[in-house]
Amino acid sequence: MTGEAPETQASPAGPPEVRAAYFAFDRFPSTKGSAVHIGQMAAELFERFGGGLLGVLGGGNLPRYQWEPGSGIRIARFGERIPNLIDRAEAYSAWVAAHVAPHVETLRVCHVRDPWSALPVVTAPGRRYPVVYEVNGLPSVELGHTWPLAAPATLARIAELEDFCLERADVVVVPSGVIGTALRRRGVPGERIELVPNGADVPPERPRPDDAPESYLVYAGALQPWQGLDVLLRAFARLADLTGLRLVILSSVPERRARALRRLAERLGVEDRVVWRFTLPHAEVAAWLAGAAVSVAPLTGCARNVDQGCAPLKILESMAAGTPVVASGLPAVRELMADGVHGRLVAPDRPAELARAIRVLLEYPDAARAMGERGRRRVREEFAWAATRARMATIYRSITSNSGITR
Repeated sequence: MTGEAPETQASPAGPPEVRAAYFAFDRFPSTKGSAVHIGQMAAELFERFGGGLLGVLGGGNLPRYQWEPGSGIRIARFGERIPNLIDRAEAYSAWVAAHVAPHVETLRVCHVRDPWSALPVVTAPGRRYPVVYEVNGLPSVELGHTWPLAAPATLARIAELEDFCLERADVVVVPSGVIGTALRRRGVPGERIELVPNGADVPPERPRPDDAPESYLVYAGALQPWQGLDVLLRAFARLADLTGLRLVILSSVPERRARALRRLAERLGVEDRVVWRFTLPHAEVAAWLAGAAVSVAPLTGCARNVDQGCAPLKILESMAAGTPVVASGLPAVRELMADGVHGRLVAPDRPAELARAIRVLLEYPDAARAMGERGRRRVREEFAWAATRARMATIYRSITSNSGITR
């Protein structure tokens, strides 16, 4: 499966037997890294089981239902416009329950990405299928950073929901050892946690974007506070003497979410040197990454990144493009790259150190190029999507051969 919308047909009146299902409280397809991950994981699941049901969020011009001819894959999208996130998540859970119920007898495995997908799946009456719960992040942790005014009682209820679902999942998949450690601290038995790292594919050579600056740094990804874009802008302001250098920000979210960062760029006096691009197709992002002098992942040292952990695709995709990376030296980042080998790691939240590391790479382009080549080699040998999918295939084989619900 790709991030592109597949050929669309009306949902058939008499649904075929559904043996596998994947549910995610995420929009798909989209320009976010989560969509890339969903596409890869769901594709492996449906390849194992001759198709299946993908339940995701919709919106915009995406159809409520799609059917991919010949693949056996049907896509259902939840599209209710409910402003309050918790209300929307609960309505989505009911929607998942309604989509699972007709297939309880035939499902051989169900894969979920969040607690609102997991709850109806682990509590379905008559469940005989195993559940894979993939934890890329915990809403009880992340929502506190996205909305600092979120009520502690609300976050506590979400944490209880997460624990309830994690306890009943048969396998818990994590993309980072840091996330696995965080889950063990919350009581998930280690023998049920499987580490399946994120992946990236070395892209084919593409022409440099026509409107690319001559020399630029690049950031690719979303704009949440934990991404550290404010730190990057402050670091970039310290490189003002490099008058030809530009900072390209490839935002995976719409322009309206960049207002605060654009105001900060104005206050720092760098707005004329920052190039914004919003919601570019994935293939175009790869071309921008490949053309950059340095890719920057300035993740902050907040609890979301340090205690919970993360597995940023932006780092792997930059390495796959052969571009050296300057990133925050967080434990989760060190699982992907090594300081001085694939780029440079710096202390988080320190603009001066970030600027200094970037400047050194710009001043030694041969060394930077060698780091980029080593990063590309590491992705090809250790982090290709094929390796990620092979690990998932092993998990699916194991849990379905040992069928029989355990929780």
